[in-house]
Amino acid sequence: MSYTAILSLHIIFVVSWFAALFYIVRLFIYHAEAEDKEEPERSILKKQYTLMEKRLWYIIGWPAMILTAIFGTWMIVLRPDLLKMPFMHVKLGLVFGLILYHISIQRMLVQFKKDIIKYGSFKLRLWNEVATIFLVAIVFTVVMKDGMNWIWGVVGFLCFGIALTIAVRMYKNSRERKQS
Repeated sequence: MSYTAILSLHIIFVVSWFAALFYIVRLFIYHAEAEDKEEPERSILKKQYTLMEKRLWYIIGWPAMILTAIFGTWMIVLRPDLLKMPFMHVKLGLVFGLILYHISIQRMLVQFKKDIIKYGSFKLRLWNEVATIFLVAIVFTVVMKDGMNWIWGVVGFLCFGIALTIAVRMYKNSRERKQS
């Protein structure tokens, strides 16, 4: 296969992986909020969310992550000179962090399946934005390559993270006012 075909497959599975990362935590939020419902609605919702989480994670999430890694590694095997580029070291560091995030979600999934819900919907909404921060950081790193000043890049990503946190808090406050 050509390098561009492998790159295309890599991008397709990155998109699929992020779709799973974004949606699984959204399901966790709904699952946690189902705790506040009355029976039998609570049991019905929790059963449905558990099923949806399992299918999403094991049919899309894990396969997409593994295939992303396979095609990414294959690109490096075909073009080992990529490892000499400083941006690639940053990208691989971010991907390692994303894999740790993925593993943390796996742990949450196991807890939800056992009906252990440690986080409320607000904390889960914040946790959902971690994937967004990784997405922005990885895309800017790959597209900008060495043309980006890393100090300003880090400051920008931190500001982006703070802005997301503020937006989530504003959304929470808005929801609470509507419910009152």
